[in-house]
Amino acid sequence: MQFIKFHGFGNDYIVFEAKHLAGVQSLNDFARRVCDRHYGAGADGIAVVSDVKDGDKSADFAVRIFNVDGSEAGLSGNGTRSAVAYLYYQNLWSQEHLRLQTRAGVKLYRLLESTSDGHYWFESELGRPRFDSATIPMLTGKEARERVTNYPLDVDGQTLEVTALQMGNPNCCIFVDDFDSLDWRRAGRIIESHRQFPERTNVVFVRVLDRANIELRIWERGVGETFASGTCSCAAVVASVINGKTERRVGVEMPGGRIEIEWREDGEVVLTGRADVVYKGEWLSERVNAEQRERLSMK
Repeated sequence: MQFIKFHGFGNDYIVFEAKHLAGVQSLNDFARRVCDRHYGAGADGIAVVSDVKDGDKSADFAVRIFNVDGSEAGLSGNGTRSAVAYLYYQNLWSQEHLRLQTRAGVKLYRLLESTSDGHYWFESELGRPRFDSATIPMLTGKEARERVTNYPLDVDGQTLEVTALQMGNPNCCIFVDDFDSLDWRRAGRIIESHRQFPERTNVVFVRVLDRANIELRIWERGVGETFASGTCSCAAVVASVINGKTERRVGVEMPGGRIEIEWREDGEVVLTGRADVVYKGEWLSERVNAEQRERLSMK
């Protein structure tokens, strides 16, 4: 099974073509095995690209994203960008624009720049945020909320004010003055599986630098701490805007690097970022396991 590994600012994804995984019984289990950093190739997730269904003219290709724990994501900014970079790198697509079908709908990618050694810059339209608690989803008591801002969330006896929204995945944003004043890894781990987020949630800790710049620490659903996340970055910018902390065009600093995000007036969130090729490989474990099963069945 051939694959190529990419990363977006340190958030790494292994990209497969669906036709090469036809014999895989469970993509969830497969993702866990491949992403294991000790016994597998190692990554934050896998992206499985495929052709769209016959007659579907709304998109050029489709992708499914699986996290390191085997769960399937609705959307991943870096994961989908890695998938799109794969399509260009493999010469499966050459036009300036590409429409990609995801679980969160069709997303538009525009190639801004590429190099012969596998570095790609894209402008990507990742959709419109949703704010009501039912869509996030988040349980907020007897009554649903049209918008969840400054919500007092009990985190193991500590109350944290959160802003939650849906940006292809559930996102819970917490504004901090500095990252040392809160054990954000512990808080992220607890909030990810908090009883008020029935589908779990990304947890984003946001430090506002000025009206045009923010800094993040990220605890991603199904992954844990990550150097970068496209959807979390988009959610952080939207949360910053609706709380009156920034303008609509913001530079986002993460441990993995800096990206630019704009929440346009028409509601679309646009991310400009890169995807870089790391290496090519062949996954042998499935073939070895199949051969072992065959030998055992013959005894």
